Amino acid sequence: MELQINELTKVYRGGKRAVDSFSLTLRPGVLGLLGSNGAGKSSLMRVLATVTRPTSGQVLWEGVDIAANPGPLRRTIGYLPQDFGVYPQLTAREFLSYMAAAKGLHGRSAGARIEELLDLVNLSGAAKQRLGSMSGGMRQRVGIAQALLNDPRLLIVDEPTVGLDPEERMRFSNLLTGLGSERIVILSTHIVSDVATSADHIAVMGQGRLVRHGTPEELLRLAEGSVWQVTVDSDRLAALRSRYVLSGTVRTPQGVQARVLAAQQPLPGADQVRPRLDDAYLLLSSVSATAPAAGVR
Repeated sequence: MELQINELTKVYRGGKRAVDSFSLTLRPGVLGLLGSNGAGKSSLMRVLATVTRPTSGQVLWEGVDIAANPGPLRRTIGYLPQDFGVYPQLTAREFLSYMAAAKGLHGRSAGARIEELLDLVNLSGAAKQRLGSMSGGMRQRVGIAQALLNDPRLLIVDEPTVGLDPEERMRFSNLLTGLGSERIVILSTHIVSDVATSADHIAVMGQGRLVRHGTPEELLRLAEGSVWQVTVDSDRLAALRSRYVLSGTVRTPQGVQARVLAAQQPLPGADQVRPRLDDAYLLLSSVSATAPAAGVR
């Protein structure tokens, strides 16, 4: 099972280059696609899901060009877009029944699959509730269920945890971890914690390009020696922010404790600390996003 992306570029009317010469080969596992809003993640996901065609480049699913022949991929893909449209008058079960029929699932097998997924996303008790009366988080869980209806071999989820509470986010993370053992899962997000516990590999995207790709451990090693912790008075925080990228701050009785990303000691008394994944992501985003694309692997 393989998804191969070769020099993929997507340019919209007006010349906006949303995806720029993006290349990556994916095999079973969970890929966390990290990037800020506007980095090009959703445009890339739409091309991979065959919703839109690339301007240039090629995407191969099991060796087949999905632009020339999208059928094989469409029969085995699950897709949850960032803007998940719903039918407000339908109940969760009715909507999933409609989507099951659209994906070629019928009869008892469709009904059994729907009940299985309602339980999986913790919506069995709300199966008869109309989508229009659901919270954003509940509708998002319905969206996750519809993406899994056909037991896809390629699952693409774009910002899937929007509206989910912390318990639901952890449940979804555990779900992705289990799914990735037998299929390719692409989780696109700007939230580092969404991929920290579930992703086997992480691709950082910036300005439409692949900035870096590797395992979480490989990305963490890139940030070693560049993360510092220092406590400063509140009135010095703005000056510190103007000179360095800060990955976090905590108010303490002694002042503001800041995590500073810097190649050298930023201030006297700053202590070098072990990097976290959000440190590595911010470092790559701030330092490497404008450099030529590079891959750890």
